[in-house]
Amino acid sequence: MKLNYIILAGAATFIAACSASHDNHDHESENHDHAAEAAAHGHDHDHEAEAVHADEIIFSKAQAEAFGLEVMPVTPGKFHQVIKVSGQVLAAQGDETTQVAPVAGVVTFGKTAVVEGANVRKGEPLLSISSKNLNDGDPVLKARFAYEAAKKEYDRMAALVKDKIVTEKDYNAARLNYETAKVAYEAVAGQYTAQGQNVPAAMTGFVKSRLVNEGDYVQVGQPLVTLSQNNRLMLRADVSASYYPALPTIRTANFRTPYDNRLYQLDNLNGRFLSYGKSTDNTSFYLPVLFDFDNKGTVIPGSYVEVFLISSPMENVLRIPHSALTEEEGAYFVYIRLDEEGYRKQEVTLGVSDGNDVQVLAGLQPGDEVVTRGAYQVRLASHSSVIPEGHSHSH
Repeated sequence: MKLNYIILAGAATFIAACSASHDNHDHESENHDHAAEAAAHGHDHDHEAEAVHADEIIFSKAQAEAFGLEVMPVTPGKFHQVIKVSGQVLAAQGDETTQVAPVAGVVTFGKTAVVEGANVRKGEPLLSISSKNLNDGDPVLKARFAYEAAKKEYDRMAALVKDKIVTEKDYNAARLNYETAKVAYEAVAGQYTAQGQNVPAAMTGFVKSRLVNEGDYVQVGQPLVTLSQNNRLMLRADVSASYYPALPTIRTANFRTPYDNRLYQLDNLNGRFLSYGKSTDNTSFYLPVLFDFDNKGTVIPGSYVEVFLISSPMENVLRIPHSALTEEEGAYFVYIRLDEEGYRKQEVTLGVSDGNDVQVLAGLQPGDEVVTRGAYQVRLASHSSVIPEGHSHSH
């Protein structure tokens, strides 16, 4: 009996020892699994953090200040429909004149340099026309002789009509002949010199074009020179007839010149809408839209330009300046500031443009801070592997 008790006690002790050993093994396995899981979670978190910042471009505050970096928050606002066409800058009505020959003769230029672009003052002699050696004789001398003869006849008739020696009809005919000869002579006599008939400048401005050369023979009424004041100019935009329904909504425009790639806004040049064409013809399928504006001395009349016609307004539009855009293989990108030294490249889909700003259809959200000046420098930084020290990735 005693022997059986001893055997049972030993068995119980062995079972308890085995259970404790199994519990310790399970606990160690569980701890090992927890540690492995924690390590895996930590590894995944690092990968997530790296993924979040993988596309971040580092551009230090010092670099931003050095390059004059500017950032603008994107907010919905008012914009407008735009019709982009080609056009031409022309002289405004009354701002240009073409002078013609008052008499027939040979052209002689004096001291004034009559060349394109030369400045002239009103009344300043441009050239002279001499008729001395022509078969028909000098027209100024002929006009003077005709005037003097008509005056003598008129004076004689005036004395005779009082005594009823000549009829009233003859007297009136003599007076008409005299007044006609006087007008003809005075029209040329005031500018007559030893060199011939002077042609003075009709306005203060500049020589737009010279149409004759030294020694040319000209007829009465033949164009000699075109003068322009260049103070007021006209913008003509050629619009396809398909845009005809939108033409009544156009009231202003912007245009870009090819020689300096500068954008001009008519609103800043005292611009004024004049009219638009109502029909086309066989020579052109385009409708003209006309404006005039003040020239501040930088726009060249006659130049062909790119025109942005400003049409109907649009509300709640996201827009950015063209300076914010960079282009790569036909796609457009902007750079969004994430924090003080972090930026991200973002592709955008664009809408209409007025030459200065452009509508953004997709790629940006209200509140995004877009680089508007220095985008090219940020783009260069995106290709650099050098990351400034001390940058924090906490956002």
